[in-house]
Amino acid sequence: MKIAAIGANGQLGSDVVSAFSAAGDTVHGLTHADMELAEMESVSAVLGKLRPDVIVNTAAMHNVDKCEQDPRKAYAVNGVGSRNLAQVANDLGALLVHVSTDYVFDGNKKAPYEETDAPLPLNVYGNTKLAGEYYVRSIAKRHQVVRTSGIYGTEPCRAKGGLNFVELMLKVAHEKGKVRVVDDEFVSPTFTAEIAEQMVALSRSDLNGLFHGTAEGSCSWFEFAREIFALTGTKVILEAAAPGEFPAKVPRPKYSVLENRALKSHGLNRFRPWQEGLRRYLDVRKSARATESPLANAGSNPKP
Repeated sequence: MKIAAIGANGQLGSDVVSAFSAAGDTVHGLTHADMELAEMESVSAVLGKLRPDVIVNTAAMHNVDKCEQDPRKAYAVNGVGSRNLAQVANDLGALLVHVSTDYVFDGNKKAPYEETDAPLPLNVYGNTKLAGEYYVRSIAKRHQVVRTSGIYGTEPCRAKGGLNFVELMLKVAHEKGKVRVVDDEFVSPTFTAEIAEQMVALSRSDLNGLFHGTAEGSCSWFEFAREIFALTGTKVILEAAAPGEFPAKVPRPKYSVLENRALKSHGLNRFRPWQEGLRRYLDVRKSARATESPLANAGSNPKP
C-alpha cells in the first residue's frame, strides 16, 4: 500500500514511517514544510498528487501551554486540519488513521477509560483534539481514530525541549543526583514504536471507529521514574513530590489511563505491559548509542 505519514519527523511519526516501511508499504513522510494542515488547498494539492491508500496523521499542536495561549492556532491545526484531512481522504477513497489523546478526559473516573466513556477535556489542547476527533468520525467514510497516552520515543520531542520523560529523568539524575516526581498523576506510558506497529495491524483490518491504543497497565509518574532508574542501574535519590508541589499553568487530568477495549474485542490488541515497552525502548536506546562514533561525541556534554 501507499502510505502518507503526516508529522513524519515527530516522535511518533518517525516510528510510523519505520513500521509501515517494515511492513512492505511505500511510505511518503510529510512534515510541516511539505503541507499546511490548516489550509485545505495545501492538503488537497499534496495528498492529491500522492494519492495514498492510507493517510496517517500524527501531526498536532500538542504543547499544552502554547495551545492555551493561542487557542485559534490550536483549533486551526488540531480541529480544522483534521477536517481537511477527512474531506481529502474521502475524495481519494483513502483510509484516515488519526492520532488523538487521553487529554479528552478530565481524569475524574479513577478507573481506565473506555471508548464509550464521555469525554470532558480540561484545556484547549484537549478540546481542540476532541474537535478533530469529531470531524474525522463524522466526515471520513473510512477512519480509525487512535487515542494514546504518555508517549515516549527515540526521536527527540521538540515540544518538550527535545527530551521525553525517560531522557529527562536520566538527565536530571545525572546532573543533580536527586529527583522529585509527582506520585498522584497516573498514565499508561507507551513506547511510540509499539503504537506505530499497532497502527499497521489496525490499518490491515476493515474496521472503522474509535480505538484506545496504549501499553497495558498503569503507573504514576513517580513509579515510572523508579522503573527507569531500576532498569538502567542509575544511582539517584528518588522522592515523591508533595501534592501541588509542581503546579501546572494549565489544568491536566490526574488520571488518564486508557483501556484498549475496542482493540481487544476484535482480537487486534498488540500492546504489552508498560514495563516491557520501557525495556524495549532502553534496549533500542542502548544499541543506538553503542553505534555512535566516539568522534561524533568528542567535546560534547556527557550523556546520562
